Amino acid sequence: MAENGTDCDQRRTGMSKEQHNGNFTDSSMLSERKRREREERLNIVLWKKPLLTLQYFCLETLINLKEWTIKLWRRRGVLVCVLLALAVLTALYYIEGAHQQYVRYMEKKFFWCAYWVGLGILSSVGLGTGLHTFLLYLGPHIASVTLAAYECNSVNFPEPPYPDQIICPEQEAAAGSISLWAIISKVRLEACMWGAGTAIGELPPYFMARAARLSGAEPDDEEYQEFEEMLEHAETAQDFASRAKVAVQNLVQKVGFFGILACASIPNPLFDLAGITCGHFLVPFWTFFGATLIGKAVIKMHIQKLFVIITFSKHIVEQMVALIGAIPSIGPSLQKPFQEYLEAQRIKLHHKSDSAVPQGENWLSWIFEKLVIVMVCYFILSIINSMAQSYAKRLQQKMYSEEKTK
Repeated sequence: MAENGTDCDQRRTGMSKEQHNGNFTDSSMLSERKRREREERLNIVLWKKPLLTLQYFCLETLINLKEWTIKLWRRRGVLVCVLLALAVLTALYYIEGAHQQYVRYMEKKFFWCAYWVGLGILSSVGLGTGLHTFLLYLGPHIASVTLAAYECNSVNFPEPPYPDQIICPEQEAAAGSISLWAIISKVRLEACMWGAGTAIGELPPYFMARAARLSGAEPDDEEYQEFEEMLEHAETAQDFASRAKVAVQNLVQKVGFFGILACASIPNPLFDLAGITCGHFLVPFWTFFGATLIGKAVIKMHIQKLFVIITFSKHIVEQMVALIGAIPSIGPSLQKPFQEYLEAQRIKLHHKSDSAVPQGENWLSWIFEKLVIVMVCYFILSIINSMAQSYAKRLQQKMYSEEKTK
């Protein structure tokens, strides 16, 4: 009996080992297949497979339009209310009356805020495909307002044409009357709207991780898979990047609202990880979004504004131009275009129309314009590639489902 019991135990042990080995083999084969499919998708880009990429992009666009149409139809009650509200606003917009002055004011403010919110969303939306609009738009805007404020000794720029073109007011203030707080107040609205846009752009990683946790699925997303691996190897993290990611994850998970606020209040390239962490551990939406909004639209934005305003204050700009001229050999040749650019800006600030402004090509303006065009084109290309790869992922998932049902 004892021998029979020992034999049974050995057989059970052998069967469990075979089953474990089979599961291990299946898991390794599955991970290898996922890796191979991911490499195939990453090769679907415009500069390698232009026709296939454009075809997949169009098909993915049609699928998304169909899904959005179905979602809107399911919420047709809300859609009808929104359309009725838009109809009322349209009627108020076109009917003449004393209310038109308020309508024009609200229209101007709405489009101005929507413009900066949109740029903020573009700066952080997605996982790594954002257009860095602070460097391209908000930073230069704050710098131009700062330079104009010191040149005009005032922030009372006429509207219009400001913000399209800044022109000094006719009544100049006394020299030295401009203050740092006045410049901060002048650019506060657009800066806070841009910060709010970046907070909205951080929502996709949160919702992706939250949906994956609730459904139990494992999304084939590199950032999320990296997060899962980081959780598994948190105790053995050695390099600085891994330790920094673990520190962010622990701060958000253990401290909660104030941990998210701390991560959002400083320039933090790892904040996507904070959004994934909050979604994975089912942090309430308003806790995550509220802390992110306060951190990015209020605290972080004021830090960035102060940095740009101080950097572009009149005496610091003059010192920087003087330091450029002090560079041996090439200093004077580098200093000349900066001086010409600043002089051209001063002339523009004191003219009422472009007809009286001397026109001249400046290579700094030319480089900035081309940089903006290149960045926007790259962002559009990244969207096309991303959507084409999403459609390829649909095809791979469909093929895998068909294989499982056979």
